[in-house]
Amino acid sequence: MGYEALEVTHDGPVAWLTLNRPHALNALNATMVDELHDFLRALNHDRKTRVVIMRGAGRAFCAGLDLKEQSGGDGGIDVVKASTAAVFDIQRRMSDLVVAMRRVPQPFIAAVRGPASGGGFAMALAADVRLAGESARFNAAFIRIGLSACDMGVSYFLPRAVGLSIASELMLTGRFIAAPRALATGLVSEVMRDDELDAAAGRLAQEMAAASPLGLRLTKECLASSVDAGGLEQAIQMEDRNQTLCVQAGYIAEGARAFVEKRKPNFSDRG
Repeated sequence: MGYEALEVTHDGPVAWLTLNRPHALNALNATMVDELHDFLRALNHDRKTRVVIMRGAGRAFCAGLDLKEQSGGDGGIDVVKASTAAVFDIQRRMSDLVVAMRRVPQPFIAAVRGPASGGGFAMALAADVRLAGESARFNAAFIRIGLSACDMGVSYFLPRAVGLSIASELMLTGRFIAAPRALATGLVSEVMRDDELDAAAGRLAQEMAAASPLGLRLTKECLASSVDAGGLEQAIQMEDRNQTLCVQAGYIAEGARAFVEKRKPNFSDRG
């Protein structure tokens, strides 16, 4: 893929998606947003890629919106002078990224070093799992630049991750939350040295990829549905549907054989 603001490499079933504007702390400009949409759109039809690791090049995950471009620099649109309709279109184009991340069948792992601010925070929150290097820090930067902190799904994801009180604190102030507190509040799953982050993310991704492709996809879908389920019975209905589909697809037969034969299951022939 000939991307300008992204770098995509593959390690078997794992795609490494690198936000690649290190000179701008990987800030979201129009090119990066367009390329992310292209990448996410292709994932819907990509049966070889089972897990995606998202990371930032250099010393940041993503510093959020490229304010220089949004002020009319670098060929961008000055949003202050733009029409309401134009501003809405730009806004929706960005917020659609987190919707697309949740819709694709592949789980996302966010491997965060340095700042994940504003839109970068939103994309990290939209990932299924967040791992943090010791340098990682997160904030809802929108509120510090005259906007609402409720942007790109942050008001949806953050309270579900850390609870309403901490989410309110972070969103009403734009304060940074550093890696140790992020771990203590459940915002991230694990914290490690920066130089160990990629290896840890790779191991986690390979563990996920060892599952059956259908089981992995349906688990992501069911988790997302169950978080907002109307009750226990609604969640169980989705679970029952998923298990039936996996059995009918034949994955359980290989899984059972592998268990009896004391080996790892091989689901690739049905992927």
